[in-house]
Amino acid sequence: MAEESRINGLAWFLAGLGVGALAGILYAPKSGRETREDLANSAREGTEYLRNRGKQVAEQVGGLVDKGREQVGEYVDRGREVVERGRAQWEEFVERGKSLVGDQSTRVSAAVEAGRQAYRSTSSPGGTGSSSSSGSNLGGGSTPSTPPSGV
Repeated sequence: MAEESRINGLAWFLAGLGVGALAGILYAPKSGRETREDLANSAREGTEYLRNRGKQVAEQVGGLVDKGREQVGEYVDRGREVVERGRAQWEEFVERGKSLVGDQSTRVSAAVEAGRQAYRSTSSPGGTGSSSSSGSNLGGGSTPSTPPSGV
């Protein structure tokens, strides 16, 4: 029921609008030629307004695009700086690691060599221990010819 009254109300509104437009044309203070000229002028003014407004909007959008490009460029530059800093730190860490590994390698080599020398001195003819043919006896039960330091 409410829907039917809405349709009737809309129909009456449109009918009134048509009657009002007809009465306005019949009682217009201007001639048809003047009315047409006014309508054409209004259309030209509207077109000119839209053209100007379109240019303004295009300029604003262009400014926003330029600003966006600028910001993206800044972000890219910052990203490059961060990557370069990270790369430099990484290279520094790698060099430190290589240095530490080299130092430890030198220490281990020195310790191995000292161990070999100690083994050779205990299994040498001047030592009291005997060496086995496999070379696996590391002085088990033999005493070195010189007392250890610090004793």
